[in-house]
Amino acid sequence: MTEHPDLTPTFGTGRTFDPAAAPAATAALDPPPLGSTPAQTVGPYLHIGLLWPDGPDVVPEGTPGAIWIRGQVFDGAGAVVPDALVETWQADPDGRFDHPDDPRGARPPAVPGFRGFGRSATDADGRYEIRTLKPGALPGPDGEAEAPHLNLSIFARGLLHRLVTRLYFPDEEAANAADPVLGTVDPARRATLVARPAPDGLRFDIHLQGPDETVFFAV
Repeated sequence: MTEHPDLTPTFGTGRTFDPAAAPAATAALDPPPLGSTPAQTVGPYLHIGLLWPDGPDVVPEGTPGAIWIRGQVFDGAGAVVPDALVETWQADPDGRFDHPDDPRGARPPAVPGFRGFGRSATDADGRYEIRTLKPGALPGPDGEAEAPHLNLSIFARGLLHRLVTRLYFPDEEAANAADPVLGTVDPARRATLVARPAPDGLRFDIHLQGPDETVFFAV
């Protein structure tokens, strides 16, 4: 099971200050110390300023080869989460990033309009959707190839920090079997990281807790 953080707010403590016990001038110059701000959960305020109309579009409409990745977010009781946010980050179809952290060097994608990043809020039924292209394989840090995958971050009320997971592709059985990250996951739970075929792309449901809990990674 994923270890979820304690959601109980904690407050800082400081020495107490008694203005009656100090001269007025000293009290004015030496205000009492303030406690730390209590911990806050991610949602539902993520809907303020974090969404934009084309957020789900990693590639523009009409891009050849584009697919939809759709799914629902569920809580530990199996109820849908209507105010979550799903973010995706991925390589382009050549397995490259237009980002300075790519050790091979940043390279603009060959696909016009590809931005590598998507963001979709869930609706009243807990559904999200991302329009994208299948990424290419990636070289791992030890020279082992990583199977094509998407990196996902999930934000929702009740979470102090984002949850991080991956989406692997069902038509990449050989690559998935050799993937060094997927290989560290209990075989009985690897299926929670593999999307299922759908008529216009893939379906990938996310379970925050419970018997079908998605595998999340500590990053």
